[in-house]
Amino acid sequence: METTRLIIVAVGGQGNLLASKVLGEAALISGVPVRMSEIHGMAQRGGVVESAIVFGDATSSIISDNEADILLGFEPSETLRALNRCSKNTKVITNTATLPPFTVSIGKGVYPDVENIKELISDKCASLVAIDAMKLAKQAGSPMSVNIVLLGALVQSGTLGFTKENVIKAIKSRTKKSFLDKNLEAFELGFQAAQNYSA
Repeated sequence: METTRLIIVAVGGQGNLLASKVLGEAALISGVPVRMSEIHGMAQRGGVVESAIVFGDATSSIISDNEADILLGFEPSETLRALNRCSKNTKVITNTATLPPFTVSIGKGVYPDVENIKELISDKCASLVAIDAMKLAKQAGSPMSVNIVLLGALVQSGTLGFTKENVIKAIKSRTKKSFLDKNLEAFELGFQAAQNYSA
């Protein structure tokens, strides 16, 4: 089976780990071999959280520089920071809503312009889908569902080897009942936004 290497980068609290678990579950439902690893960093303090997920036949979950087939970024500057994992063949999907670090908030740093971030990513990779996942999450009724919006965009790319329906099954399995309806709407909004962006 062909191997697909996915890197997910986020800031602590954005739900990277839930997104990874949903994808792992969807892979298992689909009969796709999957290996995962996570780097939590200073997640509880708003630091970077990174997941590496390898779908298909592979002996390791390690994804080295220039090896990612897909980069999914929950925060634009973190997507930019992970660009070394990408090659000219990498598909990148990123949230455009920013979460500036503490140093920017206290005037000790400057947040890069999002349009410049998008240009830098586009120059390095095969394709870019950049959507305001926070806006769509709020539209779905929960700002906490940014991760699920971005999963919708990721699944729309068609690069994972399993169906939208199986990801929805995994969301139903992994989501608390009180959040389920909002997460399903968030997933659909992300899927549609990526479809429209590509068109």
